[in-house]
Amino acid sequence: MPSEKSVYEPSAHASKGAYVTSLPQYQQMYRRSVDDPEGFWGEIARHFHWETPADPARFFRYNFDVAKGPIFTKWMDGATTNVSYNLLDRNVRNGHGDKVAFYWEGNHPDDYSRLTYRKLLEEVCRLANVLKSRGVQKGDRVAVYMPMILEAVVTLLACARIGAVHSLVFAGFSADSFAERIVDCGARVLVTADGAWRGDKLIALKSICDQAMSKCAADGHNVETCLVIGHLGRVTSPKGASQRHKTPMTVGRDIWWHDAVPQASSSCYPEWVRAEDPLFMLYTSGSTGKPKGVLHTTAGYLLYAATTFKYVFDYRPDDVYWCTADVGWITGHTYVVYGPLANAATSVLFEGTPFYPDHGRFWSVVEKYRVTQFYTAPTAIRALMKFDERLVKRHDLTSLRVLGSVGEPINPEAWLWYYRVVGGERCSIVDTFWQTETGGHVLTPLPGATPMKPGAAGFPFFGVEPVLLDEGGKEIIGEGEGYLVFPRPWPGLMRTLFGNHDRYELTYFTKFPGYYCTGDGAKRDADGFLWVTGRVDDMLNVSGHLMSTAEVESVLTEHRGVAEAAVVAKPHPVKGECLYCFVTVTEDGVFDERLLRELKQHVRERIGPFAQPDVIQNAPALPKTRSGKIMRRILRKVAVNDRDVGDVSTLADGTVVEQLFAMRPPDAAA
Repeated sequence: MPSEKSVYEPSAHASKGAYVTSLPQYQQMYRRSVDDPEGFWGEIARHFHWETPADPARFFRYNFDVAKGPIFTKWMDGATTNVSYNLLDRNVRNGHGDKVAFYWEGNHPDDYSRLTYRKLLEEVCRLANVLKSRGVQKGDRVAVYMPMILEAVVTLLACARIGAVHSLVFAGFSADSFAERIVDCGARVLVTADGAWRGDKLIALKSICDQAMSKCAADGHNVETCLVIGHLGRVTSPKGASQRHKTPMTVGRDIWWHDAVPQASSSCYPEWVRAEDPLFMLYTSGSTGKPKGVLHTTAGYLLYAATTFKYVFDYRPDDVYWCTADVGWITGHTYVVYGPLANAATSVLFEGTPFYPDHGRFWSVVEKYRVTQFYTAPTAIRALMKFDERLVKRHDLTSLRVLGSVGEPINPEAWLWYYRVVGGERCSIVDTFWQTETGGHVLTPLPGATPMKPGAAGFPFFGVEPVLLDEGGKEIIGEGEGYLVFPRPWPGLMRTLFGNHDRYELTYFTKFPGYYCTGDGAKRDADGFLWVTGRVDDMLNVSGHLMSTAEVESVLTEHRGVAEAAVVAKPHPVKGECLYCFVTVTEDGVFDERLLRELKQHVRERIGPFAQPDVIQNAPALPKTRSGKIMRRILRKVAVNDRDVGDVSTLADGTVVEQLFAMRPPDAAA
């Protein structure tokens, strides 16, 4: 296997015609973005419509030091605009009205459709008028709980058109979790669908919303309008599945989309909002306490989403781009909706799973639409690696030019499989690091310009200045490992936590005054590449040796018999903490004593004797959300045999939890 020194240069296939074609060109643009942020971002801003231009004297201001006063970030003060206008009207006026904005690919391969920019504008205006008729005004919050359908995009942009703030919650959260978020943001209008198929599983979305609204009412908060899309009746049910589904509707509160939206006017004048007015809020889990309502504002987010999308994916006018993320997460917001539409892109919107109706679904969709940029999560890649490569190679994937990775650091084995099997060694891999809070990519390769190392996040995006600090707050210069922080903002950075600026300052700016603290660790190698080592709270401290869970997981998956691994810390009476590892074997792998010996020896050799796992458990499957994220808090509970695992409603397969408890090895005493 390659070491960290293995470097892959962009291929001619990826570099030819790229916006940035060399490392020196990237370095020159980066230097300007840091030295002259007003000039750099001001030039980009000229591509968009501003009803009122920004005040040049107040283009960019911020304070990151709690000792100097309240934390704030402001970009383009004085400007007024509308994001919906920039994504739709501007593109129609620029001649893209008949261009396909989205190809929709449903859960079942027989379900598909498309939507042009002109038609999308009309649908957005219709819904905007319906929302206004229900009393929604500028600044009001609208709760959204949707499957991956075209109406989800329409809903977000309709909110933006009238200056309302959307709060979209992933349609996999429980009714309790959704209710908590509705109450926190104060939404009185909710948009959802009757239900959706996820593979061959029916999810009754409206029923979940009914439970959530009842819980809201019990807390003294009433949702006054619930707009419901009738999705189930228009799609193909999985073979053998029951089609009987009765959608409960409450008179006076619940309205069918098809009864209200098609009849509304297709013209809606945009609400011009200020640069720092809120665009949307998105909840992210806190390590303690209630979820955090991350708030993103208008002008800066628009600039950053548009710019990162253009350069990181090297999107060109005739490309077809596909991000597999659910719109319920920040990746879906920035790189399914806002970034692509800001660039007049044609995208694939995918409702299905990688495994339905077979394990080659991703690759059949790539072939069907001639996808040029493909963006997915390492968990999906690792899951697909377990199957025969012929599932990939039977499809024509020669249209691909850029392969993206998002959600967590990608281990080198998955990177190499992605590069060789999916990309045919022609494509650049952009392993992107960012957060809900950052709004867009902050560390990433650029496909035509920067060299790649398997597993490395690479280099900072324009305007981003990464700094590594030790525990005492001293900067680590050159090679080294520490906390990943940033001394100043880029346009897309969050502005606050909704209704709780004190928590915002406490969470992100008090550990290292003067810096935004990501909560992640990172290391810089001798060549200047940055490697994200994982959440600081996912660090392991074994007998005084600090290491990241991602580091150990990467080593475990180097073994030919291991498809996927997850590592957590388990309390140890002598070491303080020890390693408790969960491994999923490959299709032809065998979990036996020989594998255990080889894995322990491999970790000793690759990291050191101190890192040898105390426990390695067979895990036929790992507990993952429907978006593919591993729920490590559940694994920590399994490690200590604590069956009080809390809410597991977001798991794709809840039976995994009991299976893992049942398979705890004899040497894993609590």
